[in-house]
Amino acid sequence: MKSVKVLFVSQEITPYIDENDMSIIGRNLPQGIQEKGREIRTFMPRWGSINERRNQLHEVIRLSGMNLVISDADHPLIIKVASIQSARMQVYFIDNEDYFQRKTTLTDEKGNYYPDNDERAIFFARGVMETVKKLRWAPDIVHCHGWFSSMIPILVKQTYREDPIFAKAKVVYSMYDDAFTPALDSNIKSKLQLENITKKDLELLNTPDYINLTKFALKYSDGIIFGSPKVESELDEHAKSLKKPVLNYHGMDDYVDQINLFYDKVLNSTGNDKK
Repeated sequence: MKSVKVLFVSQEITPYIDENDMSIIGRNLPQGIQEKGREIRTFMPRWGSINERRNQLHEVIRLSGMNLVISDADHPLIIKVASIQSARMQVYFIDNEDYFQRKTTLTDEKGNYYPDNDERAIFFARGVMETVKKLRWAPDIVHCHGWFSSMIPILVKQTYREDPIFAKAKVVYSMYDDAFTPALDSNIKSKLQLENITKKDLELLNTPDYINLTKFALKYSDGIIFGSPKVESELDEHAKSLKKPVLNYHGMDDYVDQINLFYDKVLNSTGNDKK
């Protein structure tokens, strides 16, 4: 029996980002799943707050060099990698001078969300997809963590649906208590009209706020996980109203075991992959 391959796309991973529920899961879940016999790859943004020397990041030249066009502008894709030796795990970082060379992550020094966070999230998502293609590594599960990964599901299910690397992939989306305000840029829909994505597919983003962005990610996902004890009540109700496998929140003691079992449930589900 071939090993199940799990692609982790995480907004935050410790020790590269300060510890919180999401970053701790981003660090420990891939290790735990790997120890269960699954094959893994892990991606996160190369936030400007990450100390490259201390964390021993280095560029992977063979994976870098592509330009991604967003809003008619070319943005070079740079791929870096670092190892968490104790976990025998590599982390790939999506980098770009325009989007990720800032000293903070999602907000500026005054706590204001960056106005181009929509483009940064789109670049990150597309960068992950193109890099996995270059690796020629076809995941069975794509597990997204945090709203910054919310563009990944539609790319898997629509833009890359006929690509042999992603054609059979199931998407799992973990919701966290990571709401943001104000809404993302109102032009996000035009920036996301990529191959196989229509205006109708993007209707949920008519108002691209946190609630709608999360609903948008859930629409194109095959399984839903509650990554925090509490999420927005509207999203709680919405997730449970969908006819998709749902895993409620589990604490640090057993979430690896529960998510590992949940992957099998999603892989064996017979729902329609193309939403």
